Amino acid sequence: MADGSKHNGGSLTIEIKHGFYLLRAKRIASFAYGFIFVFIAFTVFLAFNPSSNSSSPWFTDNFSNTVTSPHYSSIFSYFSPDSSSQQEYHDDNNDIIGSQNNTRKIQPQSHELKDDKFSNNSRIQSPEPINQPSSSNLTSSLANKKNNESNSGFSAVNSVESLLGCDLFDGEWVKDESYPLYKPGSCSLIDEQFNCFLNGRPDNGYQKFKWKPRGCTIPRLNGTHMLELLRGKRLVYVGDSLNRNMWESLVCTLRSSIKDQKNVYEAYGRYQFRTEASYSFVFKDYNCTVEFFVAPFLVQEWEFSEKNGSKKETLRLDIIGRSADGYKNANIIVFNTGHWWTHDKTSKGKDYYQEGSHVYGELNVLEAFRKALTTWGRWVDANVDPKRSLVFFRGYSESHFSGGQWNSGGQCNNETEPIKEKSYLREYPDKMITLERVLRGMKFPVSYLNITKLTDYRKDAHPSVFRKLNLTEEERKSPLMFQDCSHWCLPGVPDAWNELLYAQLLIRNHLQKPHS
Repeated sequence: MADGSKHNGGSLTIEIKHGFYLLRAKRIASFAYGFIFVFIAFTVFLAFNPSSNSSSPWFTDNFSNTVTSPHYSSIFSYFSPDSSSQQEYHDDNNDIIGSQNNTRKIQPQSHELKDDKFSNNSRIQSPEPINQPSSSNLTSSLANKKNNESNSGFSAVNSVESLLGCDLFDGEWVKDESYPLYKPGSCSLIDEQFNCFLNGRPDNGYQKFKWKPRGCTIPRLNGTHMLELLRGKRLVYVGDSLNRNMWESLVCTLRSSIKDQKNVYEAYGRYQFRTEASYSFVFKDYNCTVEFFVAPFLVQEWEFSEKNGSKKETLRLDIIGRSADGYKNANIIVFNTGHWWTHDKTSKGKDYYQEGSHVYGELNVLEAFRKALTTWGRWVDANVDPKRSLVFFRGYSESHFSGGQWNSGGQCNNETEPIKEKSYLREYPDKMITLERVLRGMKFPVSYLNITKLTDYRKDAHPSVFRKLNLTEEERKSPLMFQDCSHWCLPGVPDAWNELLYAQLLIRNHLQKPHS
């Protein structure tokens, strides 16, 4: 009996233990099934969670054909608004003006300019930063950022890194069917003088070229992103009609990226841009302006009365242009001069150039050009604040008159292809060598946009006979005698100048970021 009781007690103990093991196994199985269910649900949520763009950023990042590497940090941004993904977005849209303590030296990018202080590292501080997106909008912001990168054809970080040390101005023009940056005929702001499409030019190949440096690839100008860089700022072009060419190009590019184009307008309601001293386009949604100040010599055109009562016109080589106070506080200033120095008065230099009360009976045009640029450089050093402003100088844009000059029957019609061989290019202009010497002597770190060589290739892209729609009686009699082989069709070559400016701004924005 005692043995039986002992046996029965042992069996009971074994059964209790067996039940406990079964119960624990069921709990483990339930937990495992639950974990699998939660994991599957979480994965489906991340992959197909709807957003304002009808796609998850995680799904876009990892399965889009335009992305070469996954960005798993997007996942964590759902839970941590302070994650590295958010910081990356903020940095990519930060101010364009470099911080004094976060700069990195890169190689000079000009023909001859070798002084370190004229390389792209800018020792200046940033004004008010662009606002960072709130955490509630972070998901759509990340998706928009990725879409912008895909549309512009570059990965922001990798592309900008590749630009460091790259000579942006040594390269070639390559065919790119995705160009131009804006639809021909779509921008009513282009002056008739530049609007070759509406003036009846039948070919469009000149619109389909992109400038490609030998050591890197310039990112396509993303209008929305550039407007973010310009938010709350003034970008000003100062110079002659070639800078007006560049100004209109950028206004049209940026305007094409705006949904409500009523929010883009000239401050004084003007539609023609050849008669007044200054113009300003307002981009209301971004609280920024893109402006143009007419100053073909940068120094001041002058007039005084002679003893016989007649008026005498001179060029004051020692006084900055009259409009200088209007742009000296702008955030970005792009200067140019050069083409008016080829006109009769300036090229001959007889009884025209003035310093103080002295009018030179004769002065070499190159020496006069040097004096004028020296005046400009001293003015920039004394009046433009490097903590507030970036200053660029765009180099000489080549002309392509054949058989005469601009005022003597020079022609460029029937040119439909760029120059292919370097041997056909002109020598680097003496005026630009003079400019570089002046830049070396300045305290202000001016960036040189050396577009001379890249424009020399483009004999195909001038308005030529398509400079206006309605010809005068004299022009109809001899249409080939009146050609514009100096300015550029829009869309066209000046769009590339603005892409180079955009690349420079991306570089500066990148260099101001903290680096480990």
